[in-house]
Amino acid sequence: MATSVNTILRSSAAVSGSVLTLLRLEGLAVAAVTAVLYARTGASWWLFAALWLTPDLSMLGYLAGSCWGARTYNAVHTYVVPGALALSALFLHAPAVLPFALIWANHIAVDRLMGYGLKYSDGFGFTHLGRLGKRNATLPS
Repeated sequence: MATSVNTILRSSAAVSGSVLTLLRLEGLAVAAVTAVLYARTGASWWLFAALWLTPDLSMLGYLAGSCWGARTYNAVHTYVVPGALALSALFLHAPAVLPFALIWANHIAVDRLMGYGLKYSDGFGFTHLGRLGKRNATLPS
């Protein structure tokens, strides 16, 4: 369920300072590790480039409204599914699946590094990493 940012921000401040820096550095670390692991799979970098933006197709959920948009975006932009896919590839001895999981995780990591966090139902710009766009924008009522 998508959470309203109004509920969150009434009781706490947006992520800032060293916490925001650590979350972005975490994105950098995951992006670096997944890129190195991808290189070790021997898969084509053309495949990497061709599929890297695929998770952003989840933004089409916003066509059904901001609540559905946040739900679909968040479902695709968490490490849970690519992590499960990677573990499945390893345990089921399906190495051809591993590059897809690594591309997906790399995309999420770069999004976090750039400040695109998980979305609240108030709109695309309201994320767990803070407000995208104008920093002085007022919250929706």
